[in-house]
Amino acid sequence: MRAFLPFVLLLFAARIAAAQQPQAPSPAPMPTTAEQTEEEDLGRAVGEASGSPIDTIRALEAHLKKYPATKRRREIVRTLTKSAIEMHDDRRLIEYGEQALVFDPEDLQILDRVTGALLKSDTTNPEKAAHALTYAKRFETIVVNVGNEKVERRDAARRKDEIDRGLGRAFLYQARALGTMGKFDEAVAMAQKSYERYASENSAHEAGRWLAKSGKNQEAAEMFANALMVPDTRATDSDRADDRKALSEAWVKAKGSEAGLGDLILAAYDRTNSLVAARNQKLKELDPNRDVTDPDEYTVSDLSGKPVKLSDLKGKVLILDFWATWCGPCRAQYPLYEEVKKRFKDRSDVMFLAINSDEDTSLVKPFLEQMKWNKNVYFDDGLARLMSVSSIPATVVFDKQGHITSRMNGYLPERFVEMLTDRIRYALGEQTEAKPIK
Repeated sequence: MRAFLPFVLLLFAARIAAAQQPQAPSPAPMPTTAEQTEEEDLGRAVGEASGSPIDTIRALEAHLKKYPATKRRREIVRTLTKSAIEMHDDRRLIEYGEQALVFDPEDLQILDRVTGALLKSDTTNPEKAAHALTYAKRFETIVVNVGNEKVERRDAARRKDEIDRGLGRAFLYQARALGTMGKFDEAVAMAQKSYERYASENSAHEAGRWLAKSGKNQEAAEMFANALMVPDTRATDSDRADDRKALSEAWVKAKGSEAGLGDLILAAYDRTNSLVAARNQKLKELDPNRDVTDPDEYTVSDLSGKPVKLSDLKGKVLILDFWATWCGPCRAQYPLYEEVKKRFKDRSDVMFLAINSDEDTSLVKPFLEQMKWNKNVYFDDGLARLMSVSSIPATVVFDKQGHITSRMNGYLPERFVEMLTDRIRYALGEQTEAKPIK
């Protein structure tokens, strides 16, 4: 039995956390003696479990049995669900996870795990599959809704990747449920939809599985070949072995022997790699910094969205000034920074880039207008994180070869102009050393 691989959409972490936060407190009545006794029992039981998942499960189950009308049921069933996930206990995951979903119907981690557990627990029960199908469709709806939410430009590629993964998983669950319900054609269509949305070993295998059940062995073999060859770091050796076996069986049924299987596999290799490359290219278009690890290769964008690749500026001494609208010291440093710029205004081989690090980029243009600051500003688009800029203001100087020659964290008002001037001249090769920050 092939199990779905673990999946948690990090995109929804903040939403889930917010949903779990208690509402603004209102004056609460004093607890009764019975409530106090229950709280003491619960605290004692959890304390004695000492964080052990299995002991926590036993303690909380005993508590629910003793206090079936407890006001803490929501918290308890949620903890039982999390413990069941940790213990890989599908029976309890279904039992308590479904209760947890009554309280928090949009908790995607629990929704994901419960749906998968239902489909894994019984692969022949159409009623259970139909039940899982409702959860899978809910999963899809939530992912679509989140995908429609506005996102900062620098997060667009990450958001698309997460949405595609989520929808691929929702379609995959639906395919398995539909197939178990005997709706093979619908299952194939949904599995192929999953594969097209986010190509994975799992989605290709699922499509092959229901094609084979439908007697379409040549088409099944092609999908099993895709499953075998698609780049997917989550696929295990066991998964690949299953793909190879299913591929051979379907091909032999379609052709009578394994003759021609090599050509099928080579075609699948070309096909799947082209598919993944096309997807990565689309993500790259949304975020040119995807997978970039060298600051010199980073691309920043100006207020209008026009991109500038730092490597295109080689041959110039480059000064990056990291700042934000909310940063008081950045405001104080601004006129000093402008004074340094004036000293090099006639140098075509010196370039200053003001790199804004605001989370909400919509605040920047109005701020610049209000402060009457220079609007030649670029958004860091993740550059600060890549360069481990943990505090601002921060100034980084690159030489003409793209090497960092100086990094100033913070600033000294009395000495900033001379210190930065000194470091720029050092990068230009006009003096033998840069004076250290004291």
